[in-house]
Amino acid sequence: MASTVIIEWEGRPLEAANPDALADWAPELSEMTVRRSEQAVASVARLGDAVRSSPFVLTAQLLQRAEGVASSEIEALVAPGQAVAFAQAAGIDPGGDAAWIADNLSVVSAATGDRRRIDTGVLFDWHRQLMRHGRIDPSHIGAWRDRLGWVGGHSPRVAAHVAVPADRIAAHMDDLYLFCARDDIDPVTLAAVAHAQFETIHPFADGNGRIGRVLVSNLLARRCNVTVAPPLSLQIRRDVGGYQAGLSLYRSGHIDAWVRWFADTLITAATIAQIVLHDARAVLDTWEASVGDLRADSAARRLVTELGANPVVSAETAAGLCGVSEQAARNALGQLTERGVLTELDVTEPVVGRPRRWYGALGLLILLD
Repeated sequence: MASTVIIEWEGRPLEAANPDALADWAPELSEMTVRRSEQAVASVARLGDAVRSSPFVLTAQLLQRAEGVASSEIEALVAPGQAVAFAQAAGIDPGGDAAWIADNLSVVSAATGDRRRIDTGVLFDWHRQLMRHGRIDPSHIGAWRDRLGWVGGHSPRVAAHVAVPADRIAAHMDDLYLFCARDDIDPVTLAAVAHAQFETIHPFADGNGRIGRVLVSNLLARRCNVTVAPPLSLQIRRDVGGYQAGLSLYRSGHIDAWVRWFADTLITAATIAQIVLHDARAVLDTWEASVGDLRADSAARRLVTELGANPVVSAETAAGLCGVSEQAARNALGQLTERGVLTELDVTEPVVGRPRRWYGALGLLILLD
């Protein structure tokens, strides 16, 4: 799908990507690839049904958290689940990559339910949310890059991929928006091709991989009518080489091979998601058993139901979640700590006065790690 254009780099000619337009693209896929895409659509639907029918109301948040963490790890951004959850809960950067990963989780959650038509404003919103703790020039946040971009290597001459020249980004992205709005292509083929085209354009100075995978989650959720898409990044993380090779195949015109790889990976991701939900359900069952002797309306029992989406809490945040006083929340935290549901975390806040004490649901955090 990607032709090239000759540009000048440091006084010498260089080939950069100039992908074919998609707005009127007619898929020509093999019977095997069409069949695998249909099976992948079915796997997304089955997972959506499992999430909707599950008594565990936090399944969607868990899958979104798994997607965000794995997508960050593909970009070599790694932090313990405890640190990421603390960054989310406290709104504090504990150092390392935790706050940046927490931002990725936030944008995955927001974008999955975003039903606005995909356009520049939407992508800029996602990018600004992703880059709140980013380490790039602020002028490049929520904006297209203004210089040449490439993937791999210290210069574009040795890069694995040289992206679309900056002055052509807007036109290629306008074409991609038209493609994303098409309803005559099955959801899996649409998401696969849209993602590969986005990564070929590489429109941002940083964050292209993560925003490109957020785009996949958004398209699959809206086109398959599910609340959450399979955490595709969990499986991509296991086969980064296959993922990169697939994108190279797409850029060489081998769209059929890329779509088939994408469909196979999505099917596997949906299977992994079912396992994650099963294991999370087992963790919640253990928590519920540990507080079974407490009153049904106790703050501790109410807090247990909130820990899936909020695995790190303080007395202040627990009070807000349960609608009780901070003293009642402290009592609940003490009860859950005594029963092994929570563990007090060894973290500090840069605040004046007495810092808050933070507690983590380590059983769930270990599972997500």
